[in-house]
Amino acid sequence: MSSLRHLVRFFGVAAAATTLGLAATATATAAPAAPSETLSPMIVGGGAATTQQYPWTVALMYNGTQWCGGTLVTANKVVTAAHCTSGKAASSWQVLAGRTDLRTNEGVAAKVTKVWQHPNYRGVTQGDDVAVLTLDRNLPYKTLPLATTANNDLYATGTVAKTLGWGDTTGNGTYSSTLNQVDVPLTSDKTCAAGYGADYKSSAMVCAGYPNGGKDSCQADSGGPLVAGGRLIGVVSWGEGCALAGKPGVYARVSSYASLISQQL
Repeated sequence: MSSLRHLVRFFGVAAAATTLGLAATATATAAPAAPSETLSPMIVGGGAATTQQYPWTVALMYNGTQWCGGTLVTANKVVTAAHCTSGKAASSWQVLAGRTDLRTNEGVAAKVTKVWQHPNYRGVTQGDDVAVLTLDRNLPYKTLPLATTANNDLYATGTVAKTLGWGDTTGNGTYSSTLNQVDVPLTSDKTCAAGYGADYKSSAMVCAGYPNGGKDSCQADSGGPLVAGGRLIGVVSWGEGCALAGKPGVYARVSSYASLISQQL
């Protein structure tokens, strides 16, 4: 029996529940997974952050529950993961911006009027895990530019990138009400392929993490940003467990999709 457990990082799904001893708290409607996949990613090993520091980081609420993260890339457009939006109506979403602590009413709560997801998205290990939400208003917060093919230097092995979210902080279902951040180095394609085999596709994905683990994104961080050089270089997508040795986090490679995403902006 394969020990591989692909964790699609979004709130409400207990990854590999019988294996990890976690109880499923909700059922998410994601694209059909391959038999070897268990759909389930938060920030592990990081520290506190604020939306004043990172005003482009937003929380995605699905029917009132924090489900994923996202990045404000224009005043009314948010980039997130396709596995977050798959099968869900625009009217089910709300975007919270400028709200470090989700238990407060600070910042702005915007409705979503349109959801675009990559037309070829079929599952996280197939790639194309990107989506764009259109909001019902312009938000008064700083936006983050996309990495493009002109920014390939930002994907160099060892580049330290930052990821943020309101997700699991232990890998065991300890979700955070406040924003967290963690810095992780980008790995080489060879290192990522060693951890995930053919499921890692270098043209569509990029990995980040330490050889011995300890720092990572996790459940409910899905769709959130991976940032380097002042640009959005990745979207939290999937991984095996959270912060495990030899199993770095996997992110959608934004530069590969920048042209298509830009058409939605």
